[in-house]
Amino acid sequence: MTPSIQGKPKVLALMRPKAAGAEFLEDFKSRFQLDVLSVTNRKEALPAIAEAVSTSGPYSAFVILMGTSPFEPFDGELFAPLVPDCKIIVSASAGYNEFPVQWMTENGIWFCNTRNAVSEPTADMALFLTLAVCRDTSRAEKSARSGLWRNDHVPCTDPSGLTVGIIGLGAIGKHYARKVAAFNMKVQYHNRHRELPEIEAEYNATWCPTLEDLLRTSDVISVSVPLNAATTGMISHAEFAQMKDGVFFVNTARGPIVNEDALIAALESGKVTRAGLDVFESEPKINPYFVESDKVTIQPHLGGLTNRAARDAERECFANIEALFSTGRPVAPVNEIK
Repeated sequence: MTPSIQGKPKVLALMRPKAAGAEFLEDFKSRFQLDVLSVTNRKEALPAIAEAVSTSGPYSAFVILMGTSPFEPFDGELFAPLVPDCKIIVSASAGYNEFPVQWMTENGIWFCNTRNAVSEPTADMALFLTLAVCRDTSRAEKSARSGLWRNDHVPCTDPSGLTVGIIGLGAIGKHYARKVAAFNMKVQYHNRHRELPEIEAEYNATWCPTLEDLLRTSDVISVSVPLNAATTGMISHAEFAQMKDGVFFVNTARGPIVNEDALIAALESGKVTRAGLDVFESEPKINPYFVESDKVTIQPHLGGLTNRAARDAERECFANIEALFSTGRPVAPVNEIK
């Protein structure tokens, strides 16, 4: 079990919790001291963390809630004042490519993301984009708003009977598989490791042994893998060339997983009929092509940003801290501390 400092373990939050709920936070604070920084960006956070540790610390846990962009990059310089007393850093985000996980491991700090809070809302976004690109809804809405009734939108593509290829049948991919099946779409997936037969049965999903197998046999391709060194640029020119002509493409994972130049070339050639994107390589900047093209439905990375997801993400952060201090292991560790 992780030792605590005398009295209540001290927890420092980079942002003020806004969604977990007053009753939930009061219960947490009955066992932990929760201090919150009043900072809005990295420049302010650097000295503020050091000052908080010096005047009110040491802190056993550090909390990072949603809205991380102003504080990036997250690195050893930012977290250094917390060492050596901090035992755990938790993030309300599902992705963790922006965090120095190796540095935390080397300094004996558990790191946890939130695995469940944003999973279903992000799957909802993937489903929305799937239906949007199949039914060509963005172009139809644009036409209707300009006074062109139906224009040339009849007929559009019926999703029923199409094969959906999910790259990454993780927490988000599983929710997405369940949802698209309700539209009578066939589901197949590719993971580095095959899921258990009972998992495949639960989600009515067929495993593709290689990524190429999935790409060449899917009518709709949806990306649901985390961004890391292995997945950066994993969908590029060669991968689009392996896809069916006229495929539909959806990305709700992370922008840099997809080579945007390759996607644009595939859209222009007709290899990809339409794309639905909630994430972008240089967000919040969006390649002008995606903004202007009628072949692309775009969203400003809203997949996991719902009221329920915000509440659950904050609660999951605090649950990881609670678990570490009560059992010696957090609920959703990204790394392993011996």
